[in-house]
Formats: sequence, structure tokens, C-alpha cells
Amino acid sequence: MFEYGPMPPLMFGGMIAFLIMGFPVAFSLAAVGMLFGVLGVVFDHFSPSLLNALPLRFYGVISNDLLLAIPFFTFMGAILERCGLAEDLLEGAGQLFGPIPGGLAYAVVIVGAILGAITGTVAASVIAMGVVSLPVMMRYGYDKRLATGVIAASGTITQVIPPSLVLIILADQLGRSVGDMYAGAIGPSLLQIALFLAFIFVVSKLQPHKMPPLPPEARTKSGKALIWQVAKGMIPSLALIFLVLGTMFMGLATPTEAGAMGSVGAILLAALHGRLSWSLTRQAMAMTMRLTSMVVFILLGSTVFSLVFQGMDGGHWIEYLLSHIPGGVVGFLIFVNIFIFFIAFFLDFFEIAFIIVPLLAPVADSLGIDLVWFGVLLCVNMQTSFMHPPFGFALFYLRGIAPASIKSSDIYLGAIPWLGLQLVLVAVLILWPQSVTYFLKKEVLVDPSTIQINIPMPGGPSGASNANPGAPSFGSPAAPSFGAPTAPSFGAPAAPSFGAPAAPSFGAPSSQTPAAPSFGASPAPSGG
Repeated sequence: MFEYGPMPPLMFGGMIAFLIMGFPVAFSLAAVGMLFGVLGVVFDHFSPSLLNALPLRFYGVISNDLLLAIPFFTFMGAILERCGLAEDLLEGAGQLFGPIPGGLAYAVVIVGAILGAITGTVAASVIAMGVVSLPVMMRYGYDKRLATGVIAASGTITQVIPPSLVLIILADQLGRSVGDMYAGAIGPSLLQIALFLAFIFVVSKLQPHKMPPLPPEARTKSGKALIWQVAKGMIPSLALIFLVLGTMFMGLATPTEAGAMGSVGAILLAALHGRLSWSLTRQAMAMTMRLTSMVVFILLGSTVFSLVFQGMDGGHWIEYLLSHIPGGVVGFLIFVNIFIFFIAFFLDFFEIAFIIVPLLAPVADSLGIDLVWFGVLLCVNMQTSFMHPPFGFALFYLRGIAPASIKSSDIYLGAIPWLGLQLVLVAVLILWPQSVTYFLKKEVLVDPSTIQINIPMPGGPSGASNANPGAPSFGSPAAPSFGAPTAPSFGAPAAPSFGAPAAPSFGAPSSQTPAAPSFGASPAPSGG
């Protein structure tokens, strides 16, 4: 416990105490970091020279281009929350699935997945679906707990489905690309939708009175009118999904660029629905400003905390503790997921991503765990923070728009089965990692022994083979032959032949040159 001194565990405990007491997260992190930084300097456990890196780390946070995607996706979700797209989707899906038991619940799950792939924010999905579908479900006899549970759970699908804000932050904290995180989240997103739909199917068969079909008088559209109603909400949604996700997966745009295009697409959709106004734009900009400011301040506070914590060997302390958990990798994963599940009672996903994940990532990497899979697993686990009674934010959002006839206890109890399904998905990802890694681009491994480098020599003869390329001539009429009958002359009329029948004259006529020793040759070279 104290292998690296008492300061790391005391600092970690102080941070948890500040957060539980309810102080603002950003300022709690910065205050704990500075306090223990001073204590570390006093007790010679921390080098004050490390604080010189703090301004550079602040600048690194502010200049991080990846985090620009957060305000773009937030603005897009805020516009779509009020532009009327959710109403079109829910009305069309409700009419389409209305004749079967649980039809409205099916519609809520499917529309929640579509909105999640467009907005990227839980609040926008829960509020939009709650306002539209909850009164309809209550009017046609749906069980209160089931109705509130399916709306809250469908909104939290947004946490996992790209372009989730959580995946962007996790990619930044884990040092992985956003594209890989989005690709890895495709499988868990589909599994979660399938789990929710399967649960609705089972309940509709066992207890059909809790989710009756729509009465005939409520099914007002059929045929071409129904097709148009479904297409009116579905086609713009699919177009926006392609604009955001398709361009990223095809490599045509970065996450920041895709978020910018999505914001423009959301504005166009609002204009097509006749909802675009200065009031709507101002509300969306205000919401974007608040969320972005919160993220930046939490990042700055966590930067102060992590710098001091790492300077006092806190990272080594965490790694020592977690790497000695019985069970190896499996024991580590079980402990981490249980820890994340319970700490999510008190912290939201931003705080967990900025405080806890940087402490866990080095340990996971040292154990040989794929960090993309690890990040998606944590994302699925962290979405339970929206469903925890009584602190889940999705439950708070739903409480704010639910009528007074629905008690808070109904909302909390209705969330429990869906919370269990989310934990089932966590177990599935641990037991079946291929559900994440299957969608990742496979790395191409190259055997160095098979690499051949063939560099053609300049000036070689045209059409020469790579096995015997021509040598450079350096301006001479012919390349040296090294063993050929004629040697290079380097400008003389004839090449010297030591022992050959004729020798060069070096420009002098042979008649004016006196005889020289021949060393066995018939005519000797004339030097003068």
C-alpha cells in the first residue's frame, strides 16, 4: 500500500473525499493537486521543477484539435433536439410498429438508436423522446415503469453509438484514434439494440397487458401515407448519419470536420422543418458553450492533479496495486468494471474519463490489453452512470419532463431491468472481445527478411535488367567493363596495355619518341 510513500494514497483519497462532498470537480482536482504539490515539496517528495511543465500542458489542452469535435457535436445535438426530426421519426415508427404488442417500445428503441447516431448526446435523445412518446404510451395503457425505463435506456444508447462524445474523450485519454474507437463501438451498439429489442419481445409475450398494441382508431396511416411518414423522418436521418459517420469511416473527414458538417446539416434540417430561428440557434449556442466550458475546466483541473500525482509516483503506485490483483488480466478487468460501476454513482462520465481512465490506461497497456477494446468496454460500463438510481442523469432528464402522475419511484424502479441489460453487455464484451475488434482495421505484418531493395544505378543502359544494371559513365562514351578486352582511355586515343602488343603514346607521334624498356613487350611506350 505504501511502497511509494504515503503521499500517493493520501492524494487519491483526498480527491475522492472532495468529490463526495460535492465541490465542483474542476476546482476540486486543481485544489487537491496544488495542495499536495506544496506538501510534496515541503516533505521532499515532489520536485518543484515539474511545475514548470504546467503552462505547456495547459496550452496542450487548449490547442488540442481533437477536442474541437465536442462543441460541434454538442451544437448539432442541441439543434436536432428542437428541430422536429424526433417527432417525425417517432410518429412514423409508432405507426409502423403500432399493430403489434410492444410496438411503441420497439419504436422508441429504434428511434433512440437513430438519434444516438445523429446527436451524440444523451440529454437530447432522452428529452426529445420523452416529450413525444411518453404521453402517447401513457394514453394507450403502457405500464409506467416500463415506459419510463425504455425511454431512459434508449437515450443512453447514445453513449455507445458513434459519434458519442464519450468515445472522443476516451480516444484522447487513451492515445488512440477516434476512428478506431468509433469502429470498435459498432458491434457493442448493435448488441445493445438487440438486447433491448429481445427484452421487449419477451415482456410482450409474457405480460402483453403492460405494452398493448395501438387500437385501430390510433393507427391513422397506412399504405403510401405511412411510407411517406416513415421516409420523411428516415431519409434525412440517414443522410445526416452518412454525412457524419460515413465521411469519417471512408477517411474523407476527421472527427472535427465531420462534426462541423453535421452542425451544418442539423441547421439545414431545422430550416426544412420550419423550426430554424434566432431563438433556437441562441439556445443551442448557449448549451454548447456551457458544456464545452465544463469540459475544458475539468481538463485543466485534471491536468494539475495528474502532473502532481505522477510526480509523486502515483502512477507507479496505481500500477503496482492493480498489477498484483489475483487473476491476472481477468482479475484486473473484473476489478476495474466493478470499480467503475460503483464510482459512477457519484461521478458522471466526463469526470471518470478525465480522472480515472488516465490512471488505468498504463496498467492495461502493460498487461497487453488492446486499448481500443478497453476503451469501448469502459464506455459501455460508464453508460450505466446515466441509469443508476437515484443519481442517473437520464432519470433526472426524464423526471423533468414526466407528468406529475408518474412518481420518481416509478422512474427509478423502471430503470433497474435496463441497467441489468447494460451489465449483461459488459460481460459479453469481456467474454467475446471479437465483438469490438472485428470491426477494426487489421494491421498488416511485414516480415523484414522478405524485403528487397533494388536501386537502379543512374546512367545505366536502357533496358538493362535489375540483376546487372549499367554502371555510371561520368561523361565517357562507354561505361567501364572491368575485364572486357578494351580498357577505359579517360580521354587518350588508346588504353595502356602493360604487356599488350601496342601501348599508348599520350599524344606524341611514335617517330619522335625514344625507345624505352619494353619489359617483354615488342614496342615500348614513347615518353617524349
